[in-house]
Amino acid sequence: METILSIKNLYKNYGKVKAVKNVSLEIQKGNVYGILGPNGSGKSTTLGIVLNVVNKTSGDYEWFGGKLKDSEALKHVGAIIERPNFYPYMTAEQNLKLVCKIKGVKYDNIHKKLELVGLLERKDSKFSTFSLGMKQRLAIASALLNDPEILILDEPTNGLDPQGIHQIREIIRVIAATGTTILLASHLLDEVEKVCSHVLVLRKGEILYSGTVDGMTSKESFFELQAENTSLLTEALSEHPSVAKTAVEESKVIVYLKEDLKADDLNRYLFQKNVVLTHLNKRKNSLEEQFLELTAEKQ
Repeated sequence: METILSIKNLYKNYGKVKAVKNVSLEIQKGNVYGILGPNGSGKSTTLGIVLNVVNKTSGDYEWFGGKLKDSEALKHVGAIIERPNFYPYMTAEQNLKLVCKIKGVKYDNIHKKLELVGLLERKDSKFSTFSLGMKQRLAIASALLNDPEILILDEPTNGLDPQGIHQIREIIRVIAATGTTILLASHLLDEVEKVCSHVLVLRKGEILYSGTVDGMTSKESFFELQAENTSLLTEALSEHPSVAKTAVEESKVIVYLKEDLKADDLNRYLFQKNVVLTHLNKRKNSLEEQFLELTAEKQ
């Protein structure tokens, strides 16, 4: 699979403050990557470095396998790392024409991109009349005018109302479906879980997790069980080699595992131990639960 961006051992210091500490990441073509972390975790700094607007302290990064110089490589990148900033007295279409002139691309894509972000009917409306969500969507349209291979978004839904958040997330899914690689920074767990295939979790500039979203959420699965005789159930579970520990919460027994265990295998085992289950539910930790667990380890 083609590597779009490779980041290796990246550091950024602001005096004594280490904003980014030894961050490495491989971004493969066609995936949606999320950089997740609270404010001050180093997300925006990392994006600023690879977009050549922030100077690194040490480490390296490489676009498109090093085939192109940074200035040439960035012509294949679309990015929004600040609040949308267009001329308020100009229409949506006029603003995008200006962006085309600056980027040196033809006007051919303007209507297509406005339609993609749901603003084609407002192409003749002045930017000053747009809501915050519409301004953000216009910014996405402008970042797509050069048909970039990768789209970089820094907190794309920040400050938006629920409807605006939903619209931006749907646009991200549509863009991803066309094969465009996406890298977005967010402090919202829900955002990353809903739109990203891969996630890099940062806290105070350090990597806590890097991999697939599914890999993070399925890292630890557990069972919720109920039976008429709770003590008999917990006794039988304590003898199972795959069970790490159990906990009783109200009428349910929570079963934590040492290794993966199929629900039907556990049910069969308990039945052989004369335990008849009245409730069995296999769950996996949500991204929020995993994130809280990761950050708790680093307190």
